[in-house]
Amino acid sequence: MQVQKTDILISGGGVAGLAAACAFGTAGFTVIVVDPAAPVTDGAAEGADLRTTAFLQPSRDVLEKAGLWTKVAAHASALQVMQIIDAGGTEPVARVQKAFDAKDISDAPFGWNLPNWLLRREFLARVEELDTVSFRPGVATKSVLTRQSEARVTLSDASQISARLLVAADGRDSAVRQAVGIGARTTRYGQRALAFAVTHPVPHNNVSTEIHRSGGPFTLVPLPDRDGSPCSAIVWMEHGPEAKRLAALPVDAFEAEMNARSTGLLGPLKLASRRSVWPIITQIADRMWAERTALIAEAAHVVPPIGAQGLNMSLGDVRVLLELAEATPDDLGSKKMLESYHRRRHPEVRLRVSGIDMLNRASMVGAQPLRDARAQGLKALYGLPPVRRSLMKLGLGVR
Repeated sequence: MQVQKTDILISGGGVAGLAAACAFGTAGFTVIVVDPAAPVTDGAAEGADLRTTAFLQPSRDVLEKAGLWTKVAAHASALQVMQIIDAGGTEPVARVQKAFDAKDISDAPFGWNLPNWLLRREFLARVEELDTVSFRPGVATKSVLTRQSEARVTLSDASQISARLLVAADGRDSAVRQAVGIGARTTRYGQRALAFAVTHPVPHNNVSTEIHRSGGPFTLVPLPDRDGSPCSAIVWMEHGPEAKRLAALPVDAFEAEMNARSTGLLGPLKLASRRSVWPIITQIADRMWAERTALIAEAAHVVPPIGAQGLNMSLGDVRVLLELAEATPDDLGSKKMLESYHRRRHPEVRLRVSGIDMLNRASMVGAQPLRDARAQGLKALYGLPPVRRSLMKLGLGVR
């Protein structure tokens, strides 16, 4: 059987995998991307990912270098202010409301928000422009054999690929991670997240808001107007049984529940999309490399959707891998390169995973004394300008 050679094989054609393909392909490396499912690129289609992604400032640099920012910029909503509301009193009303404005630390917004299904559409459009990148939907990674000089991968269509570097971007249950013998530590919270879009009469004014009560945050993130009305994406985290109950409610009853949970911040919310439900876990791989193999994105780390960290951490992985590859192209996929990648990424990933775990646990608390303590902590942090600025920079991943 003839074996096809490539510089890089990426297992996983989600947003992170496609971003990595565009980054490496734009830099001149030959790339093959495989994914067992064809991407859904229409928000109204069955199976469309209705979640949104907020690209923070450092991620824009990665997207620009990959030729992706020009594809998505016109569809993005700027996130100028990030607001936290504590509604953990006896009634679901805002009792502490604090805002973090990007102008305090930068001339640019904190980030830009886009629907995940649209990102897949635009990233695929960029892939089609690159002669260096080949995308094979409907093809999965079947087996992996690594040696000092290559990763030999057998695909589900019986073809074989020889790659200098195998990139695992195949999700939290990564087949590649398991094939190369890397373990992962998983924390389950018993939570699920509902993702959907709403319209509302009050403009969002590019303010992203997390509302904390119990069960997890209720987050409103700006989207472009829809049919002349202001529009936002919502991620509503709740304990699993409650999330399932909410997802099954008729629209009128669901809207009543979400309006109560939103504290009326943007006026009456109207459901503008179907509802999808996602499990919430924290997970981190024991290491981010094996022979000829690098783990990125959810193959390496999974976090709850708090503070817009998930995909931005993934693009941080891509940035470091690309920097190392461009610095010494002849060492692509070598042990030296991959050990350096692990040293640069794993400590920061561990720190962020731990921090988001703590924030999520704080957002989940139901006992009134603990909710009161959370509100007092928010007041204290906001009242110290140096601490507030440091927290904003930490959230962006800048110093």
